[in-house]
Amino acid sequence: MIHLNSRDPRPIYEQIMDNLRRLIISGGVASGDRLPSVRELAAQLAINPNTVQKAYAMLESEGLMTSHAGAKSCMVVTEEHVAAIRRELLQNDALSVIAALRQMGLSK
Repeated sequence: MIHLNSRDPRPIYEQIMDNLRRLIISGGVASGDRLPSVRELAAQLAINPNTVQKAYAMLESEGLMTSHAGAKSCMVVTEEHVAAIRRELLQNDALSVIAALRQMGLSK
């Protein structure tokens, strides 16, 4: 489900968020789907639970998931979320490609 890249310079919580966003736009996660608990995901990824908690809290602040005390977290996905995430990921990927092309010495 979620894969971390040790060579990725981004913080782990951002990688978790990015993985979940990509799962949303690919249809791998739908609205109402339950996510692993913070402890379960931390154990699966062999990382600190606080890192997972930070990713979940940020996703919740973006309106992509809900959580309740004592209950598992659930995804909240709307068409607007999918469109916004797709736009953001495409823009980030395009900027990465442009940066790589510049590093290779290519110009406009």
